[in-house]
Amino acid sequence: MGAVNYGKVVLIGAGHVGSAILDSLLRMNLADEIVVVNRNEKKALGVVMDASHTTAFAYSANASIRVGTYEDCKDAQIIINTAGPSIQPGNSRDRMVLLQSNVQVMRSIMTEIVRYTREAVIINVSNPMDILTYLAQTEFDYPRRKMIGTGTLLDTARFNKMVADRCGVDAKNVTGFVLGEHGGTSFIPWNAVNIVGIPFDQFERQFDLAEPIDKEQLLSEVKVSGLDIVELKGYTSSGIALSVCRLIGAIMRNEHAVVPASVVLNGEYGLRGVAMSLPCVISRNGIERTLQIPLDEDGQEKLQTCYEYLHGVIESIL
Repeated sequence: MGAVNYGKVVLIGAGHVGSAILDSLLRMNLADEIVVVNRNEKKALGVVMDASHTTAFAYSANASIRVGTYEDCKDAQIIINTAGPSIQPGNSRDRMVLLQSNVQVMRSIMTEIVRYTREAVIINVSNPMDILTYLAQTEFDYPRRKMIGTGTLLDTARFNKMVADRCGVDAKNVTGFVLGEHGGTSFIPWNAVNIVGIPFDQFERQFDLAEPIDKEQLLSEVKVSGLDIVELKGYTSSGIALSVCRLIGAIMRNEHAVVPASVVLNGEYGLRGVAMSLPCVISRNGIERTLQIPLDEDGQEKLQTCYEYLHGVIESIL
């Protein structure tokens, strides 16, 4: 296994999400070389050709873009996995319906990747997010800090946008995290939500709200918004593409940025045996450290509920 080629990204999967990530990578000038690996090579070639034409415009990076194979992972800095079926309109509104099919897809992908590298940072996008991230790291003994699931990063963006809209501020001024599962048992540590230091319980007075923000309704909106988009649009792509690029930017620029991401727990909150989203410090090395937000009693209960659910699913498939 050779040296890492910094600036090289391997993108596995050329569907709606993979294509959106490729476009965003180019717009944000985040990679020097992008290799697309897809089971259907003709589709991958079409995606690559289409994207390559955008490099003629001033706003798009002149990166090298090509179709490749898993062997291209051998010197990649970052590998992004988007492969496998995704939730479709009319499906159950539960990402766990993808469990059996995508577990097999993930195992086949990781079998190929570890033939060539254990140095690349892997970003997993495929669902069920936390289960696949746990499986990929533990079954293949991949370095823990280099296995990152996008987790609740997009959920957190949705939450911050919804809070900002209610309070009439820019979403980038909201500090709040959705943590736990990327799914039905996710939770919000309300004691840590603030806008420029103003705590959540003062929002009504400080921002002249007509009524208090309903916590349960807001969390419900966050949880179902992605599934609503699937029903309306047929798939999600824009939000998750920017979530992936947020992680890639933090890795490429060695930012030490704090973002929520799915990581295999190693004693955080006294828990092990699952992957779930916690605030993570992201650097060139991947996950530099995980942070444990002080949780109130409600947060502790919801963390435990999330853990027990994910742990039960993992035990059912291993």
